[in-house]
Amino acid sequence: MLPTPGLGDHDGPRTPPPRRSRRRGTLLAAGATALAALVAVWSVLRTDGTRAAAVPWPDEGQAAVLIEGLGERGDLGAHGPERPVPIASVTKVMTAYVILRDHPLHGTESGPLVPVDQQAVSESFSGDESTVEVRPGQRLSQRRLLELMLIPSGNNIARLLARWDAGSQKAFVARMNSAAADLGMHRTTYTGASGIEPTTTSTAVDQLKLARQVMRDKVFRSIVAQPRTTAPGASGTVPNTNDLLDTPGVIGIKTGSSTPAGGALMWAVNVRDRSGQQRLALGVVLHQHARTTPREGLQAALDTSRALVEEARTRAAETAPTASVTSGTSGTSGTSGRSVTSGATYGAPSEGT
Repeated sequence: MLPTPGLGDHDGPRTPPPRRSRRRGTLLAAGATALAALVAVWSVLRTDGTRAAAVPWPDEGQAAVLIEGLGERGDLGAHGPERPVPIASVTKVMTAYVILRDHPLHGTESGPLVPVDQQAVSESFSGDESTVEVRPGQRLSQRRLLELMLIPSGNNIARLLARWDAGSQKAFVARMNSAAADLGMHRTTYTGASGIEPTTTSTAVDQLKLARQVMRDKVFRSIVAQPRTTAPGASGTVPNTNDLLDTPGVIGIKTGSSTPAGGALMWAVNVRDRSGQQRLALGVVLHQHARTTPREGLQAALDTSRALVEEARTRAAETAPTASVTSGTSGTSGTSGRSVTSGATYGAPSEGT
């Protein structure tokens, strides 16, 4: 009886393994690995020899970052779906922009006194939104109201300013949307002055356009850089909702948080390029941990922004300004088509300036 072939046995005569084919396969695999390594090294180097490490974009939502005055190399780009999302109290940046456009302030000017109306008083005690207590008969300066809107994020103050400026919040919102159109914010819709409405929506790219414009106003810059302000008609202070101000170099701008919006943050930080010249880096982070709690969303936006601030700081330090930038000309930055104004640098003014 012939033995039954076992596992791995062959009926016919054994043939030696194809050693040459195996050797060729091994060489090909090694070559592919080496090529992949070279591609990886090339992908983190720019043509000027500096690194181009991946930007620490958020895992969700959207963000955009730009360093002014460095041309295309200062455009870190945008990340996430560019679709309009609720922006919560980041809305107040546009409210401040329109107020200061319609009623400019200079230097230490406080501006006209604004009577506190009964609606603002009644809204002071809302448990459903961020408000600042004001009292009947108070007359607060325009600058004071801007502080109370931007620092502790008083929704009732935003609506009071809107009524003072345009007669009604509805009329003021029309001015907000007109201003957005003028700035090229084509994916932005404002439906209120405070941002509590989830129907106020925008994108990180659009809000970055606003950030660049509003940070040219010295009074606005002085306000958003303040870590706290005094409460109206009471002793003590109220803190800025923007904890990112604890980060060295950060000089603003505005937080936002709600259940529909999640966490949102528009920020500005002074950085230095490779030549030591100060530059302004701006960023916007939106829709972080939406549909959770406002606190959780805002913390996520702060954490993401801290990482992006450090990336902007590193990127600037590695980048030398181009001849066109240092000579004072302007250029267009990156795929977003955002215009770059050369040499724009801003400091953090002391409180009240």
